[in-house]
Amino acid sequence: MFKLFIFLLFLSTTVIASDKVEVYATKMDTVGNTVYATGEVNVIYQDYFMSADEARYNRDSGDLELFGNIRVTKGDDYKILGEYARLNIKEKTREFKPFYMLEKKTKIWMSGKKSVACKGNLDIKSGLLSGCNPNKPLWKMKFSSSDYDEKSKWLNMYNTRLYIYDIPVFYTPYFGYSLDTKRHSGLLMPSYGVSSDEGFYYQQSIYIALQNNWDLEIKPQIRSLRGKGLYSQFRFADSKISRGSLKFGYFQENQNYYKAKKLKNKEHFGFDFLYANNNFINQWFGTSLSGQSSIYANIHYLNDVAYINLSTNNPASTSTAKQVRSRVNLFYNTDRNYYGAYFKYYEDLTKLNNDKTLQKLPTIQYHRYLDVLLKNHLLFKFDLKSSNIYRYKGVRAIQTDLNLPITLQTSLFDQYLNLSYKSYIYAQTSNFNGQSSTSKVYKNGYYAQNYSLLQASTQLTRAYEDFSHTVLFSASYTFGNKTLRNGYYQDVQEECLVNSSDPRCDFYHVSDSVESLNLQFQQYLFDREGSRKLYHRLSQNIVSQGKTKSLGDLENELNYQLNPSLSLYNNMFFNYKEHLFSKIYNKLTYNAFGANIALSHLFEDNFKKDKTSFERYSSYMTSSLNYKYNDHYSYKAALSYDLERSTKKTLQVGFLYKKTCWEFGLRYVENNRPVLSNAGNSFDSIYQRYLYLTIVLKPIMKPNTKTNSGFSYRLPQVYKGP
Repeated sequence: MFKLFIFLLFLSTTVIASDKVEVYATKMDTVGNTVYATGEVNVIYQDYFMSADEARYNRDSGDLELFGNIRVTKGDDYKILGEYARLNIKEKTREFKPFYMLEKKTKIWMSGKKSVACKGNLDIKSGLLSGCNPNKPLWKMKFSSSDYDEKSKWLNMYNTRLYIYDIPVFYTPYFGYSLDTKRHSGLLMPSYGVSSDEGFYYQQSIYIALQNNWDLEIKPQIRSLRGKGLYSQFRFADSKISRGSLKFGYFQENQNYYKAKKLKNKEHFGFDFLYANNNFINQWFGTSLSGQSSIYANIHYLNDVAYINLSTNNPASTSTAKQVRSRVNLFYNTDRNYYGAYFKYYEDLTKLNNDKTLQKLPTIQYHRYLDVLLKNHLLFKFDLKSSNIYRYKGVRAIQTDLNLPITLQTSLFDQYLNLSYKSYIYAQTSNFNGQSSTSKVYKNGYYAQNYSLLQASTQLTRAYEDFSHTVLFSASYTFGNKTLRNGYYQDVQEECLVNSSDPRCDFYHVSDSVESLNLQFQQYLFDREGSRKLYHRLSQNIVSQGKTKSLGDLENELNYQLNPSLSLYNNMFFNYKEHLFSKIYNKLTYNAFGANIALSHLFEDNFKKDKTSFERYSSYMTSSLNYKYNDHYSYKAALSYDLERSTKKTLQVGFLYKKTCWEFGLRYVENNRPVLSNAGNSFDSIYQRYLYLTIVLKPIMKPNTKTNSGFSYRLPQVYKGP
């Protein structure tokens, strides 16, 4: 093979290495100022590698022309195919006829009748783009013209038509997309919806990413019959060990909708702030402490629950909890000591205002980790916690708790028998403020308690040919309870033992230890690979009150792996006095042949015979099914149902069709959601029903993210009482 070295000079006679062109061919001829190369022609220019059947180079004009089976590769970025190419080395222009380019990372390809490139800008005339198989693409975008910036990897297309197979389904005069995997500012895919109650829904996300350490998403929305609003999220990373986000939103109801639905608020707004820093003391204060410090903040504010409900048109992606908790946790931790401060603020969505909701602002904690003395026979630890329990209207308190458990332990008979004696010292004080002169029940007071626990246990393990069996027996005897109390703890003791929901018991969170004997049996089965096949536990409390002894609920817990695909979990409590089960929880899971099935049921009975059936019993069922039929089809279903109230909580049924370059999904969703109204009941619920359609054109759209296009149709909703 012959080699032709061509050195091109620009603006001076100095040779610039970046402008060197190397041409390799099996045969070459020169006629005047034109060089002809044929047979396995290969051209190397900067980071381009080109191959063709023939090549022609004109020394005067600087044109390098390639003919037949042209392949161009630019580093790891993209590949270009064509039948004719012309490169002008002097003017740094490139022309291809016809044009085909494959971007290697995203697998997007583009073809056109002609392309012209100059100084990193590529113009394509009349072509199409797709991420599917080029022979018969499932989706494609046709355009009249396009331009591509090689440096920013941003692609613009004009007069763009989207085709599913050969059927046109969408037109836009402009479409822009980044072939770079890095973040870029721009418009994200919108969400659409139609509702007979709220009209046409449209949300357009605007994404701003000007720096690597933060981004901003702004999501204006309109609901034609209900109102309009704007939600936004700002994410940031202020250091290598800390990051956070700020979400905020606002929605204004139309006057007609506001009056027709008798809503409490015409405007809904709120914010959510999340932040975490894993070494904030050293970073913020310039110290060099050896311990671990951390701050975690998760703060929420909303004027009513509609702020959550209106943040999206997908009901399955938002919470329907009746209480929102904000918290800020700070701690400093060493090998021996732990210091913490916690701020907790609750918003009760079932109430018209939050004035009487109890908050903990703050709680201060000191904890001394386990210390060992006398050759591991004596163990003790210490915990002190103080909470400022606050509310805007009503009685408040500063409540302090002290815990000091001391353990003496040993083993006998070559560790076949383990013995321990534990002494628990606990005390709580309450100092009240904010009460009126008539609030005689809230007197400052203290509660102190000391009791002992004597425990004996043994654990035996035996290996068999195919499995191993472990059993554990333990007996714990609680005795010697002594208490001291005065003030508040003495005044409300009897009332709070009978009815803990009485408002006077808001600060009463202590309970006397009773003489009791707890018997436990546990067993485990493991196969030869060490996987647990069975866990079983029996627990029985025997309570002694004076000369009277009574049996507490018998608890049975079982987790049984019936086979590699099927497992059963059971937890139940039997009440001897009522001869009934007080709680039964069962869960069955199956995972095989592409199916993941879970079915659970919870039943509870509080034995309050003077209450209604709803207040006495709880019976709740949940189920889910995920089935992958093959590489293309998958199905999903979920149901939550309150059997006692005959009320469906949630229902979801849908399927997803996946191909290499696109996804199509359809879901039917039902959801019981809270709403704050001015009607007779301050907290009502709405039964919402949706049809939700998703289309993902890969790779310009990513599956399972907020960038999916979505169309939802809301069926007529039903308003219910609490």
